[in-house]
Amino acid sequence: MEFIDLKAQYRRIKRDIDARIAAVLESGRFINGPEVEALESRLAAYPGGSHCVAVSSGTDALLLALMALGIAPGDEVITSPFTFIATGEAIALLGARPVFVDIDPATYNLDPGQLEAAIGEATRAIMPVSLFGQCADLGAINAIAARHGLPVIEDAAQSFGATQGGRRSCALTTLACTSFFPAKPLGCYGDGGACFTNDDAIAARLRRLRDHGQERRYHHVEIGINGRLDTLQAAVLLAKLEIYDDEVAARARLGQRYIDGIRARCADLVPPTIAPGNTSVFAQFCVEADDRPAWLERLATAGVPTAVHYPVPLHRQPVFAAPGRCRVAGELPIAERASERIFSLPMHPYLSDAEQDFVLDVLAAAR
Repeated sequence: MEFIDLKAQYRRIKRDIDARIAAVLESGRFINGPEVEALESRLAAYPGGSHCVAVSSGTDALLLALMALGIAPGDEVITSPFTFIATGEAIALLGARPVFVDIDPATYNLDPGQLEAAIGEATRAIMPVSLFGQCADLGAINAIAARHGLPVIEDAAQSFGATQGGRRSCALTTLACTSFFPAKPLGCYGDGGACFTNDDAIAARLRRLRDHGQERRYHHVEIGINGRLDTLQAAVLLAKLEIYDDEVAARARLGQRYIDGIRARCADLVPPTIAPGNTSVFAQFCVEADDRPAWLERLATAGVPTAVHYPVPLHRQPVFAAPGRCRVAGELPIAERASERIFSLPMHPYLSDAEQDFVLDVLAAAR
């Protein structure tokens, strides 16, 4: 059994993938080929926004979004402690300080009820994470941000294709960033990412910043980075976009099937909660349990692959232990509890009902 089955996806679209890659190889335009512009157009239209800027990774997308907003040393950016290191790392790379706010116990996303108290004189932005495939409470977060004149950057590395109130992730905030790491719901065959915005000036600056800060060839108006998306990766993503709606629907069906099965058969496990008005792309299917090591051992013995997201919250990471490297806004008991209890089950659009039933049988037998 595969935890994420990228080979099954490739078999489905092999002819299209191979043809698109071959076209790039024949053209020789490996940087800034026409596939990149075509992909940006398709991606911008998907959530319904104005601009998509394709970049070299999800981490670079976060970094470029912060750079485009002028985040600088001494600034603070509020975010979640329960996420991958890239979220806090991008803030720290600019000399700014991440401010960690506790998470909601049901969705594991940043808790808007604790957000306002964390805003201080140095706060320059809010970066909520749309974790495990569903959007954070962006309506509430946007309202708080608006009262304080702050931009919101959605870290949508795991939620591309999810919706909130009928609107798609990546079109709900000042800026949004997603990742095309291979294991993401929409993944390429290497690293890749994208920034989304409806602001023309921000989009123009993102395009400069991802290409060494140049307005035109050899005319550099600001310090940027080498953050371009490779043409080959754009070609892969264009092929995958053709089947993405089918895959999102499959993820939703399988996610609900897991939830129903766990509620009916596995009282010792807590399945994910999808907030009212949200849909999820189930980038991971995470459950919460006492004695996580014992569950992981039982599943491994039965041949079921698992993963742990995330065993150490960001405020506990050694890199943020140095004085002044981060600010912790109050106690973070929910994030700390989640880091000790959550583990992930196999989840991908090609998971068969029989495979899923086997996982549920193993979980039920382990009670």
